[in-house]
Amino acid sequence: MEMFTIEHEFDSTVITLVDEDKTPLLEDAVINVFEDCVTLSQWDTQKGEMVRITLSLSQARDLEAALDLPEGVYRLRPAAT
Repeated sequence: MEMFTIEHEFDSTVITLVDEDKTPLLEDAVINVFEDCVTLSQWDTQKGEMVRITLSLSQARDLEAALDLPEGVYRLRPAAT
């Protein structure tokens, strides 16, 4: 069973993904959704430090769309109005 939490902070929504699968388990992944960007953070046990990636909102939308698509190259188009 997958486990995650959602918390609403003052300036962001925080989503924590908990790895409960079979070994080897990874550290929790924390996603912060801000007004202008999305950050993904995870503790790196080899380096002994937090690793953080920042995505623009456009990149986050592309990632969301890519999760359900087959292999290939795509360009998102604005919805027709």
